[in-house]
Amino acid sequence: MNLNTKKLHDLGQSLWVDNISREMLANGTLARYIVDFSVTGLTSNPTIFEHAIGHGSAYDDTIARLARRGEPAEVIFFKLALEDLTAAADLFRPTFEATDGLDGWVSLEVSPVLCDDAAQTIQAAAWLHEAADRPNLFIKIPGTLAGAHAIEESIFNGVPVNVTLLFSREHYLAAAEAYMRDIERRLQTGLDANVGSVASLFVSRWDVTVRDEVAPAFHHRLGIAVAMRTYKAYRDLLASPRWRKLAQAGAQPQRLLWASTGTKDPTAPDTLYVQALAAPDTINTIPEKTLQAFADHGQVNAILPADGGYAEAVLEEFRREGVNDEAVAARLQREGAESFTASWQALLSRIHVKKHPTDRGVRHRRLLTVRARRCGVRQSAPESAPQRSQTRR
Repeated sequence: MNLNTKKLHDLGQSLWVDNISREMLANGTLARYIVDFSVTGLTSNPTIFEHAIGHGSAYDDTIARLARRGEPAEVIFFKLALEDLTAAADLFRPTFEATDGLDGWVSLEVSPVLCDDAAQTIQAAAWLHEAADRPNLFIKIPGTLAGAHAIEESIFNGVPVNVTLLFSREHYLAAAEAYMRDIERRLQTGLDANVGSVASLFVSRWDVTVRDEVAPAFHHRLGIAVAMRTYKAYRDLLASPRWRKLAQAGAQPQRLLWASTGTKDPTAPDTLYVQALAAPDTINTIPEKTLQAFADHGQVNAILPADGGYAEAVLEEFRREGVNDEAVAARLQREGAESFTASWQALLSRIHVKKHPTDRGVRHRRLLTVRARRCGVRQSAPESAPQRSQTRR
């Protein structure tokens, strides 16, 4: 077992890998990460699947088989994704059971083009949850204003949710409030309090966004300060009488998950965000390259202070530099949704090309138009949605 990753595990932080591919499953890489690197979960997103499906031939036979049955690209994708993620969920099932459902999760995102449609998102989340038939598979739903209703109804309906695309303390608190309110609603109606959820705060994109707006002395500081501030809110919430009452009723904490923790600036240390975000009772979902780097030379020098440390002082410095963190958080959330929607369209185009290699996806791109524009992307929307069962209760 790697000593560097074990140190994070031993202080109470879960290490998840932010990647999935059929090769990782087939060649034993994911199983090795579990044993050697103390990895206890996994996340995915449209960008990850676009790369996995578009680069290589591991999925080609299944795509061809489903294409012969006339399945549209979106249905093919979800079948491919569910095959991979249910296999990964089974690898993490012992961890899930050993921790009474606190750890050992994998995540699958609803179609990003549903970002404006709460009703369709609720239906899609229920369908994916039922199709996966795994207790340790989160459905990822963006924590946007439009996604708030879908998150609330899905959790109330018993669907485990990874609330994604959170960029600030306020975004996190909104997700946490929704989660507690739904657990309270479930208890009031006689339902089980134990519905899993995590709240995913994206970190490194802050520093990429403001890099050209501030002096070099401010580089690589803002994302960590936002995370520190959010961690304080998280610890305060877990200590609150309201949460303690829910915990006594059997609710699991909605753990805070650090996302976007790979270093995107080549001038910064490649383990910067992993080392800076060491904290008990949190999750860090780490890109595969960053995980390997931390295993090789990462260090755990300190843990995040529960009182927020110097976060407010740093944020005030950035405000004096002209950075409005509230406005930047809103922009980052909007751009994140647009980025995932663009990746989704690229993913479906990749599948279409593999279905119809002679047209190279030109016709498919012409078909993808309406819903993506509503989400801020001027390219395309999926040619169809999978047939979904009614929300089950």
